[in-house]
Amino acid sequence: MKILCALLIVAMLSGGTIMANDEGLIGRWPLLTDCRDHSGNGLHGTGDGVELTGSEARFDGRGSWIEVPDAPALRLGDGDFTIAAWVRTDEVLDDVVGDILSKYDPAARRGLNLGVISHSGMTSSQSNSRTLLFGVDDARETGWQDCGRPGASVFICSMAAFDGDLYVGTCEPDEGQTGHVYRHLGDDRWEDCGSPDGSNSVMAMAVHGGELYAGTASYNTKGSLLPAAVNTTPGGHVYRYLGDGEWEDCGQLPGAKATYCLASFSGDLYAIAMYVPGVFRYAGEGEWVYCGTPGEMRCMALAVHNGSLWASGNGSAGVHRYLGGEDWEFCGKQEENTQTYSFAIYEGGMYVGTWPDGSVHRYDGGTDWTNVGRMGEEKEVMAMAVYNGKMYTGTLPTGEVWRYESPGDWSFMAQIDTTPDVVYRRVWTMAIHGGWLYAGTLPAGHVYRMRAGHVVTLDRELPTGWRHVAAVREGGRLGLFVDGECVGLSEADDLADYSIDTDTPLRIGAGQHDFLNGSLRDVRLYSRALGAVELAALAAEG
Repeated sequence: MKILCALLIVAMLSGGTIMANDEGLIGRWPLLTDCRDHSGNGLHGTGDGVELTGSEARFDGRGSWIEVPDAPALRLGDGDFTIAAWVRTDEVLDDVVGDILSKYDPAARRGLNLGVISHSGMTSSQSNSRTLLFGVDDARETGWQDCGRPGASVFICSMAAFDGDLYVGTCEPDEGQTGHVYRHLGDDRWEDCGSPDGSNSVMAMAVHGGELYAGTASYNTKGSLLPAAVNTTPGGHVYRYLGDGEWEDCGQLPGAKATYCLASFSGDLYAIAMYVPGVFRYAGEGEWVYCGTPGEMRCMALAVHNGSLWASGNGSAGVHRYLGGEDWEFCGKQEENTQTYSFAIYEGGMYVGTWPDGSVHRYDGGTDWTNVGRMGEEKEVMAMAVYNGKMYTGTLPTGEVWRYESPGDWSFMAQIDTTPDVVYRRVWTMAIHGGWLYAGTLPAGHVYRMRAGHVVTLDRELPTGWRHVAAVREGGRLGLFVDGECVGLSEADDLADYSIDTDTPLRIGAGQHDFLNGSLRDVRLYSRALGAVELAALAAEG
């Protein structure tokens, strides 16, 4: 990446002026005391719930945003452009960060997205944490590419984007095998990062406090109608990655032989125990504190949304909200479904995937849910990801991927696990990395990836506090800059042909993922690709 970014600075974005000038300035919204455009072009915004303090615009992550009506100047077509803004996020969060700026038509799959993606409840992992994403789309997509089989995996249990790399956890259940963590090296190559203990699965992963954690499990493969696991060594521990294949034991969940899910919430790391009830909070020094059992159900996934930690499960099913201590509030059941597997935060709302009718439901508050449709004849929805403006799901029993279009309308994309002569095929988990959407399968144990539109990502957590963020399109390249430094570059032969014109409004502090939980100031849009020197100057001005 460093070499590519160095080339970017030389060959792309090669402007040499010392300060960014106003050439090509479409709009500038300082967001100090008003939402007006100060470029002189009259592209004034209207704020909804935004707090203007005189030094910044604060967004609450719940429903505050700024709308700039569509105008000819905002139709960027297939031309070059630059988005630049100062963005502040907090270190301790009880919500996802959300979107910075968007102008996107989900029905046409056309436009641009710039935001910070976090995925907990995916299904047993927090696969993305504070992933800065810049994407454009013109209703284009690649097919699904096979990225190989890590080790002897029959099940890609977990995924996490961490410190510039994609990591996956596997289930390897046969004699002499153990669950491993692998790092993707590109194409179908994987580096073994070790087996944290002797159990057969690394079932969960999450980034917390800037470090990678993994939860181990003795997975009952008969639950997926596969032959019984030969390796039944108990797991139930959580480990912190030290690098170079070394793992530090952070303790065992009380009474558990399997850790099922991990999620970071409000400064703490939480875990679900598999096969025994309970949610636990890490207290440090190997100690896990019992946080109750929501509805006396076996929990399946954890999500972070709008100030709360949420848990889904089976048996009684439904979703519960954490109140603190050992207390949980029942927030409703998804019709007659008996298992609620996964979460996604999409268009500011919380969605869950279910068994046995393979439907997705949107939370409407209280105990109310709206069924937004079923994926064909599939029975179970597991992985759920928001990627470049759209929501994607992975299913059972056929191992398919679907894209959400509108309530009741889902588009079939592909069957990515085609293992013959099995009852169940799962697409269990997904992650965004390197501008691609990755998915892991059972029983093939392979990882696949696809790209919708064109995307560039910062593949480590966006640093907290005030940061200058810039997104640049120039011809067939997309670039991401943070504090004046190149942090991502992506190229495509057909990108120069993308027209991203839409009649949708420009949204500041809102988009297809979630409302922004943070602050903005000095948001700028240019109709040209600013040079690297200019971007560094903008960052230095702050």
